[in-house]
Amino acid sequence: MFGLFALMVGLFAVGTPIAFSMALAAAVYMHFVIGVPLEGLPQRMVGGLDTFPLLAIPFFILAGNLMNTGGITARLVTFAKVLVGHITGGLSHAVVVTNMIMAGMSGSAVADAAGTGSVLIPAMKSAGYPMPYSAAIVAAASVIGPIIPPSIPFVIYGSIANVSIGRLLLAGAVPGVLMGIFLIIFGYFIAKKRDYPSGERATCGEMASAFVHALPPLGMPAIIVGGIVFGIMTPTEAASAGAAYALVLGLFVYKELKWRDLPKIITESSVGTASIAVIIAAAQPFAWVLTIEQAPQKLLETFIQLNLEQWQIFLILNFVFFMLGMFMEGLAALIMAVPVLLPLIAHANIDPVHFGVVFVVNIMIGLITPPVGMAMYVVCALSKVPIIEFVKEVWPFIIAEVIALAIITYWPEMVLWLPNLLLPAR
Repeated sequence: MFGLFALMVGLFAVGTPIAFSMALAAAVYMHFVIGVPLEGLPQRMVGGLDTFPLLAIPFFILAGNLMNTGGITARLVTFAKVLVGHITGGLSHAVVVTNMIMAGMSGSAVADAAGTGSVLIPAMKSAGYPMPYSAAIVAAASVIGPIIPPSIPFVIYGSIANVSIGRLLLAGAVPGVLMGIFLIIFGYFIAKKRDYPSGERATCGEMASAFVHALPPLGMPAIIVGGIVFGIMTPTEAASAGAAYALVLGLFVYKELKWRDLPKIITESSVGTASIAVIIAAAQPFAWVLTIEQAPQKLLETFIQLNLEQWQIFLILNFVFFMLGMFMEGLAALIMAVPVLLPLIAHANIDPVHFGVVFVVNIMIGLITPPVGMAMYVVCALSKVPIIEFVKEVWPFIIAEVIALAIITYWPEMVLWLPNLLLPAR
């Protein structure tokens, strides 16, 4: 098995995309070590995509693109600014609040980073914020996107681990809010120390107007999450309903989305879906090889021999997940690691919903860490900020999110109380 990982890492080190690195390593190992014909590779890849819940992914991506084009994102930004813009460092707090609201609609950190970044990074520059700081807070806040429901990673985790996707989505709500609170606290002290500006306090009339304009988009989380929780829709149906709702808002309510925009939006959504599908498909044969080689059983035996407590297992896993998030695309790490870890999770008596939230939060933090953080690359491209300058500014926000992760890890009741309340396990 060491050779499998060595080959994958070697391919990745020479610049091969992580999806192709996993698929090629799995193909070589399957054919030359296990003796499986190469025809087995495409069978495993296609089989990994043949799961109904994964159909939710293209609709969540489409909903995010429709929001960014149809004027929804701009109105949410205005609403966030009247809520927190008067606090020291107000625009950075508005970034966090906007992402917390948008997290209830798209389920994608990269989409949220692109949407809020295109609106708020220029606004922060005009207000006197340094561009590296602006890029850092936008990227850090976008991590909340896949935590607060809906969430593309939760859909994938639920389909792999055979866990209720509805419970997973609900379990992410409180941790996502907690992450937002820590980002605002850290942002406030940074703004105070550097004397960043704040806006004027909004009048009651301005707050009412911003709320009225933001009210229609705020209905989208109710449609998506409410439909799943009350059993009206499956996650896939809820995602499609959310995309349809965003389309109606953009075309007929705000009228900023034009029919001529739709081909471009659909094309971008198709490309985004394809990039995720390639990662999912490529990771399947790699995960299959690990299963055939009894990696889950060997890992379980190792931990049994070490006789570790549950908190120690979580500590080790969090460190491993954090390193994976730094060097691997998050969804690839998710698909590769979850099947291997499920027996260990069951042995340690860790709730799979709680574990799923901890895992997803951890690999999402990897989106803003070099060398492969996708949200980092998106905001650096938008702001034209060098990666090294971005890294200098983002580390306090990484610390904030790691603190939130520690609380989420060792306080499972905080994660599970909402799903236990609204969607108890049967």
